[in-house]
Amino acid sequence: MNQFFTSNDAQFRLLRTIVQGVLGVVIANLDIIIGKFSFDPSFKPMIAALVMAVLSPVMAMIGNKGEMPDESN
Repeated sequence: MNQFFTSNDAQFRLLRTIVQGVLGVVIANLDIIIGKFSFDPSFKPMIAALVMAVLSPVMAMIGNKGEMPDESN
């Protein structure tokens, strides 16, 4: 699991991106999965994008062992 978060190899970057996308789609479709409430279909793409927007920096921080990545380069 440590290699999944910290490796900068192309295969692990791709896998992290796929996991982020799957999580975004699952969370955006919780209304269908659970069946207790309903999201307006026009909001589902925004929900998926927001989940990915939150997961991306969180995973980057985990990969840097809690430090924010330096993007000034």
